[in-house]
Formats: sequence, C-alpha cells, structure tokens
Amino acid sequence: MKHTWSQYRSFDTTVQLLLINQLTINLGFYMLMPYLAAHLSGSLALATWAVGLILGVRNLSQQGMFLIGGMLADRLGHKPLIIAGCTLRTAGFAALAFAESLPALIAASAATGLAGALFNPAVRAYLAAEAGERRVDAFALFNVFYQTGILLGPLLGLALTSVSFPTTCAVASALFAALTLLQLRRLPENAATARDDRPALREQAGTVLRNRPFWLFALAMTGSYVLSFQVYLALPLETQRLTGDGALATTATSALFVVSGLVALIGQLRITAWCKRTWTPARCLTAGTAIMGVAFLPPLLTVGHPQAEHSWTDALAVTPLLLCAGLLAVATAVLYPFEMDTIVSLADGRWVATHYGLYNTVCGIGITLGNLATGALLDTARTAGHPALPWLILALVGGGCAAALTALSRTGRLTTTEPVPAPG
Repeated sequence: MKHTWSQYRSFDTTVQLLLINQLTINLGFYMLMPYLAAHLSGSLALATWAVGLILGVRNLSQQGMFLIGGMLADRLGHKPLIIAGCTLRTAGFAALAFAESLPALIAASAATGLAGALFNPAVRAYLAAEAGERRVDAFALFNVFYQTGILLGPLLGLALTSVSFPTTCAVASALFAALTLLQLRRLPENAATARDDRPALREQAGTVLRNRPFWLFALAMTGSYVLSFQVYLALPLETQRLTGDGALATTATSALFVVSGLVALIGQLRITAWCKRTWTPARCLTAGTAIMGVAFLPPLLTVGHPQAEHSWTDALAVTPLLLCAGLLAVATAVLYPFEMDTIVSLADGRWVATHYGLYNTVCGIGITLGNLATGALLDTARTAGHPALPWLILALVGGGCAAALTALSRTGRLTTTEPVPAPG
C-alpha cells in the first residue's frame, strides 16, 4: 500500500482526481448492480424474461453508445462528458430506488448504461493525455483503483441491501452526486477540439473506422476479454457444481472475486514495473494473453470430480478454480497498462476517446458472443461426456490471441509512436 500511495502522490492533482473518480464509479456501480436481479425477481416479482430485458437494456445502452460517447468527448472535451455521465447515473440509480413498473425500470436501467458510455471513454482519454510519457504507470495505478472499487462495492452493497434495496440505490446515487459536484469544482477543463477544426461526425467516425491496425488489435484482444469474463460465468458455474447451492458455494464463489481483487491490489504495480524492465510492450501483450490461456488448464484437474456432496473434498476441488482466477488476474495486470497505451499509440494521439469508445464496443460484442458460446459449450460438453472440452477451448483461445498479437508485432502493426506529451 505504501508503494501505491507513493505512486499516487507522484502524479498531478488531475490524474489523482481521475483515479478517485474511477474508484468511486466502480464502488457505486458494484454496490448496486450485483443485487439488482434479485430485487427485480424477488421484491418486485418480475418474470425472468423481464429481468433479462432490463439487464440487457442496460448493457446494450452502454455498449451500443460507447462510440458516440467517445466521439463527443473528443469534440466537446473530456470534462463535460464525465460530468454528464455521472449526473445521468445519479438520476438512474435514484430512479431504481422507486421504479416498480416495467417501463420505468427499463428507462432507469438504460440511463445507467448510457451514463457509462459517456464517461468511460472520456476518463481513459483524459488520463492518457494528462499522464503523457507516464501513461503505462498511470494505467497500472488506474487498474488498482478500478479493482478496489470492484472488491469493496459488493461488500458495501451486501450490508446496505440487508436493510433494503432502495437504501442501496440511495447511497449509490448519493455517491455519484457527490462525485459530480467534486468534478465540477476540481476537475480542470481540458482543451476540446476547436470548432473550426472539427470535421463532421461522419468524417470523424470514418477516420477511426478506417484505422486498420487498430481494428486488427481490437479483434486480437477481444478473445482476452472473453477469457477474463469467465470469472463471472464459467468459474462460478463450475464452483457451484463442485460445492452445491449452500453456504459453501457462496463462500467459494466470493473467494474467486477476492483472489482476483487482491492480485490487482497487491501485485499490479510490481508486475507492471517488472514487465517494463524485462519486456517490450508488444511482448507484454503476448505474454498476458498466453497466461490467460494457461489459466484454464488447472480446472482440467477437477472436471471429472463428481457432483457436490457437501464434503471437504468438494471444498478442496475448488482450489484449481481459485488458481485459474488468480492467473487471470495476473494476466490482466500484465496486459491492461500496455493495452491502454497501445490504443493511444495506434490512434496516433488523435481522436483517442473515439478509439477507446469503439474498442469498448468491439470487446463488448465479443464478450456477449463469447459468453453465449461458452454457456452452450459448458452444457453440451458435460452432457456429451466431454467436460474437459470447454476448458481446453478456452485455453486455445488464449493461445490464439497470443499468436495473433505476435503476428501483428512482427509485421510492425503494434509499433508505438512517441508518447503524447502531457498538456502544459
């Protein structure tokens, strides 16, 4: 923690505020969203299809609008989009506390998703611009704050939801309201693209869409997002199979997220520093995706373990899954700072927020399709008597991503430009 604090203090106040911003965003989001489905199906007694619709609208409104949010941030400046996104999420979370009809719930859910599309690309682009030559270090620290919010949010949300779900919504909304006011007062205005220099939106989008090296990189990295998301899908499902539906299953599933969060908190800065000393950025990307592939080999040790019988053997059988979650977190720690830096380089410092927005959309679509395929494969493979197949395929996806990034590096498509100097 001392090293993290030292790194934090080494940046200027704008970068520090952006880090606090992301911590608060994740804290507020993850204290509420993990418990929304239970509230909708339990307290409001909505049908399963309605719950899926509400959650799907939130995801679609965010993933589908990332590109627009990034384009607006590049044209109007990063601060206005950050403020707008936080304000909208304040309203969305407040509405979830009172909404009971399906139309009202859909509108509130869509607002929370659109809010993320507005501030996510803007925050990352602003951080990249302010950090300048220290982009990699800034994004490493950014991931520490990001993961801290993910780790603490559900714990705080659990305590608040035990009182009532509207209480959780009210606290989350208040956090975003306070964050909005803090940024209005303290976050400096960054330079927007001058009105005379702004091309038409279609031309701006076309510039990004025609960036072939960026597209190749985004497609190569999509598999890594599918793999990292399995801590929410394949690993919890396998944990439940091994431990049953009781308290042991809840504890074991929680342990997956605790392991992931602790690796980021304790190891991120050290891992990034070691990678910078030892490897090139392209090698870090390749190594990170390769580690993700390797992470899915340990679960092969227990795929033949019988259904849960609520014994200590079941608890021990979860160990390979915890190892998988830990390796995925290590891989993310290796990848993330260099991944974010590479996007800036491939954008050549122009329309950075737009590139981040499009990147998020591409990877979001990949996650959706990958989850559908993984879920179907987990069901059919076990039914067919080949339970190891999904884990082998996931491991091969990691190897494929590593091979694709290696090919891009060898052909010069990952060659980075000089870092964009920090403003002023």
